[in-house]
Amino acid sequence: MEVMNLSLFVIVPLITAMAVLFCKGLPRVRMVSLVGASLQLLLSFILVALYWKERAAGNTAPMLFEYQHAWFASWNIHYHIGVDGISVAMILLTAIVTEAGILVSWTMKPMSREFFILLLILSAGAYGFFMSLDLFTLFFFLEVSVIPKFLLIGIWGSGRKEYSAMKLALMLMSGSALVFIGLLGLYYYSGAGPSGSVGPYTFDLLQIAQLPIPKGAQMVFFPFLFVGFGIFTALFPFHTWVPDGHASAPTAASMFLAGISMKLGGYGCLRVATFLMPLAAREYAPFIILLATIAIVYGALATMMQKDLKYINAYSSISHCGFILLGIGMLTRTAITGAVMQMISHGLMTALFFAAIGMIYDRTHTRMVERLGGLLKIMPFISTVFVIAGLCSLGLPGFSGFVAEITVFMGSWEHSGEMYRFATILACASIVITAVYILRAAGQTIMGPIRDPQYNQLTDATWNEKGAVILLIAAIVAIGIAPFWLDGLLRPGVETIMDHAGKAYH
Repeated sequence: MEVMNLSLFVIVPLITAMAVLFCKGLPRVRMVSLVGASLQLLLSFILVALYWKERAAGNTAPMLFEYQHAWFASWNIHYHIGVDGISVAMILLTAIVTEAGILVSWTMKPMSREFFILLLILSAGAYGFFMSLDLFTLFFFLEVSVIPKFLLIGIWGSGRKEYSAMKLALMLMSGSALVFIGLLGLYYYSGAGPSGSVGPYTFDLLQIAQLPIPKGAQMVFFPFLFVGFGIFTALFPFHTWVPDGHASAPTAASMFLAGISMKLGGYGCLRVATFLMPLAAREYAPFIILLATIAIVYGALATMMQKDLKYINAYSSISHCGFILLGIGMLTRTAITGAVMQMISHGLMTALFFAAIGMIYDRTHTRMVERLGGLLKIMPFISTVFVIAGLCSLGLPGFSGFVAEITVFMGSWEHSGEMYRFATILACASIVITAVYILRAAGQTIMGPIRDPQYNQLTDATWNEKGAVILLIAAIVAIGIAPFWLDGLLRPGVETIMDHAGKAYH
């Protein structure tokens, strides 16, 4: 069996952050940060290759490359990590967005050392979250990812940055509190035997999955976990932190926030809430689907009313994250596969969109659509990137957005109930609204006459900006043109979740 030390994904960014702390001068700070991010990306590629090799060799274990070490033995809390295909895909997404975020921030000057350190800590928290198999450890890494967001927006943000940072922190902390209550409930019932006996309490995800948690307990604690994690992924009506947080954040922070951090919530809803409490998930499915459908339609309609490019992308993220929750709520293999694909696709697409918007803002000093125009004549590369991000967002075939959304729709249509079919139709109809606001924004921003003569002196993308967006576009196209490699990567993990749900139902 091949051995992969998953702890490297946490150790490398932390060591890089420590190295950056002692660097003097912007050139060294950004070069060390880039080397650390590139090493993370290399490790993620190695992980994918080793994972495929293990599966091809016939290793059918639900989790690979497991490692366990007791943290607090008296509480049965362990540093327990491992990955399946879903985790591997999310780690790869994190590495790609981290690399792109470092490159986009190449010219960050105010407190550059602290800025890059926070980005690296944020990536370490995301890696730890995606590979944690102990719920306490998972919660620990979830919290690690909250404080850097608050500081990145509050210090380097724009507009009402203090208000946006505080709002984001309060909302996410509230979600964390709900998650913690749900995790304590699972911990308590892990020690409750079927005949009233008391066994060893545990936070271990795999052990809890094998326990017969009473349906009544599931019905009580499932909402805490699903809503708590849902707040991170813009669950309606707890989505209000998303537009302000995205609009005020600096470019790299927006890329991390939408591309990685919002996926922590979707992953938690699937891996923890749905996987460990499938009976409650089935009972609450109509409510999940209702809230997801509202988010999809509301987010699309709200986006049409926006005049700020960042707000356009922020509100569209609410709509697109609704597809994630819709797929999870449908509880079919195809829909859940589509939900995970949508996590990855939206992470790449929205990071690309924010990168393009950041490049435009850095040069024109405005994000207002009515003040822009004719940028294609001046900045052809940046304008092309903007269009590609928009086409992926509206689900054009050949890009990852189409693959993810059509998979969710197909999985949702497998339900024969009228409510499920109606929700699927509404979700499909939102694509038309998406096309309207994307094409309108692109047309007014990069087409037509040049609104301001000073724009004629602007420059196109630099080498580091080109490197960042080319990496994101390559990943988007790789999924859009050949999605079967991603489907094959995700299938074992999805089947494990569905098989566990099937056993619980029977």
